[in-house]
Amino acid sequence: MTTLDLARPSRRLHLNPILAYSLKRILWGILTLWIVSIAVFAATVVLPGSAASSILGMNATPEAVAALEHAMRLDQPLVSQYMYWFTNLLHGDLGQSLGGLTMGGDGRSVGSVISTPLQNSLILAAVATVILIPLSIFLGVVLATRAGSWLDHGTSATTLVAISLPEFVVGTILIVIFATKFQLVPATSIIPDGQSPLATPNILVLPVITLLAVTLAASVRMIRAGVSESLRSDSVMAARLGGVPERRVLYKYALRNGLAPGVQVLVLSMQWLLGGIVITEFVFGYRGIGQLLVNSINIRDVPTVQAIALLLAAIYIGLNIIGDIVTVLLVPKLRNAP
Repeated sequence: MTTLDLARPSRRLHLNPILAYSLKRILWGILTLWIVSIAVFAATVVLPGSAASSILGMNATPEAVAALEHAMRLDQPLVSQYMYWFTNLLHGDLGQSLGGLTMGGDGRSVGSVISTPLQNSLILAAVATVILIPLSIFLGVVLATRAGSWLDHGTSATTLVAISLPEFVVGTILIVIFATKFQLVPATSIIPDGQSPLATPNILVLPVITLLAVTLAASVRMIRAGVSESLRSDSVMAARLGGVPERRVLYKYALRNGLAPGVQVLVLSMQWLLGGIVITEFVFGYRGIGQLLVNSINIRDVPTVQAIALLLAAIYIGLNIIGDIVTVLLVPKLRNAP
């Protein structure tokens, strides 16, 4: 190495701040998901009872139970069991579902078991999200521009009531009013075999309203608070004094700054849908991933429970990453934060 080489400044890789932040959040998300996989595996392993005994029934002989435990690798150390499961997981193998074995049939792959319920749940969540996001922004902005009015106070009281009610209570009330009393929609959301929920959209009405009732309130309140605070900022006052039209002030200055905290709440609301879907699907008999999770826990179908739990965790972490990136895009000063 010459003196000239030493004098040259070292070339460093300079990434776009948003790209660098995104890569950092994705790496942390992958690490978090790996930690969650350990927690999910440990939680399913410590469940009381033997999965092999649950599959074979009470009349199974000890020899048959031991043979099935060996086939399921339950007789190996926990570390070996986890490494075998996690290695297969990295190769896209979710394992064999024990549901068919419990009922005396043949085992199916976990991927084939959860594919249709997952599709049904994604449709339900997508419909609720498509309504949630624009409705939250619209109501939040309207209430912010009418702060202190009777509409603002009435909506605040209503949202407080909605936040305090769990999904099964809201769902039961909706069934009594709209399905039993007025008979406008079906009380249950049973999907015919081989059909998509969109083929009979009336079965989505009550589950979607239930999910919106427990998630919309928090989003509206936070967006209303953020936009109200932004409307009182110095930049908005300066724009008004400069003769900028009120509509432009609202959408160019107040809304962008006020949406930053609202994005995080919208993401939390979408994450809340994950937990709400489990309860809502069970209440309405909707054949989704939530109902499958409850049934799999009841029959000790450990591979299916592990796959669903890890899948929900991955969606949860992914939504959190997307929310952080969108917040950075909305607030320029966060792009250069350490």
